Amino acid sequence: MIKFRFLPDAEAELLKEVMYFSAAGTGLGIKFQRAVESAVNMAVANPTGGAPSTGGTRRRLVKGFPFSVVYRASATEILVVAVVHHRRRPGYWVSRIEGG
Repeated sequence: MIKFRFLPDAEAELLKEVMYFSAAGTGLGIKFQRAVESAVNMAVANPTGGAPSTGGTRRRLVKGFPFSVVYRASATEILVVAVVHHRRRPGYWVSRIEGG
């Protein structure tokens, strides 16, 4: 069975955005977290289903939010590389996958 894990920087991004959305409106932080979890679960269920992206990664949209989950799939694991906003700092996360 394929498992998933977050790079520490990706986990920090998720927590930062959950806190932001929690402050922005009642229940929004939980809604965002669940939407990210859903995107990750879809990646686990169908690793090649995400849109191809930079450096052998793939992307899954986070439903209801302008974010994507960027991941790298192997035979045993989905490695979440970043939780990225669609309009902020494109490509900032690429250094996380170089050489890996």
